[in-house]
Amino acid sequence: MKLQLIRNATLKLHYAGRCILIDPYFAPRHSLPSYTGRSANPLVDLPLPVPDILDGVELVIVSHLHSDHFDSVAKALVPKDLPILCQPGDEGEIAKAGFTDVTPLADEIDWQGIRFTRCEASHGLGPVVEIMGKVMGVLISSPKEPSLYWAGDTVLYPPVLQRIRCDRPDITVSHSCGALWDDDLIVMDAAETVHLANAALAANAGAIVVATHMEALDHASVSRDDLRAAANAARIGVDRLVIPQDGEAISFEI
Repeated sequence: MKLQLIRNATLKLHYAGRCILIDPYFAPRHSLPSYTGRSANPLVDLPLPVPDILDGVELVIVSHLHSDHFDSVAKALVPKDLPILCQPGDEGEIAKAGFTDVTPLADEIDWQGIRFTRCEASHGLGPVVEIMGKVMGVLISSPKEPSLYWAGDTVLYPPVLQRIRCDRPDITVSHSCGALWDDDLIVMDAAETVHLANAALAANAGAIVVATHMEALDHASVSRDDLRAAANAARIGVDRLVIPQDGEAISFEI
């Protein structure tokens, strides 16, 4: 298994001989509006040309339709015949963009020897959830590959911890920039990511957390350095909480 962070939540995953793209966000730097008035988004350029990102991709996962997870550039450039797994209820909007093979992930789907299981996620807690809308995480598994729990745009709340305890994933991918919406936390911050890492290690001594969705949007409150400092203070090493740079690829084995 090889996981490459592209930018923000966008991942390119080589898994069980297949190539999967998660939450494509291809907008050029500063081409989209600010969330806070601090800066136009995204804050940084893509680390690779879009054709290189799309090279070899056989399946796309779209967790929800926020513009930093599936933007107009991605809608224009992702091949329309690629199969897409999406949040139930989003399939109509994706089909309107011209995509011809869209499947809502309501529970579990087997594709090319890989099992995809929908996981509960909450884009904040309280009234902000109504603004953010429904999101999902995905558990990905296949024989002879590490299990991968991609938590998605979620804060740390009981269903995420329950997933960790029950499935004991080898790799957990978090969104850890501490993004705020009108002062409400809508994805994990440093403290929640450290808690997540401790829970993952308690469930599976070999577990690794990969923190993504960082330093790309102007409503983030946690930098990579902030998160590393929090992990160091909690005595969680760089081998157990990995914080990749944009474009960085990491290989994992069972």
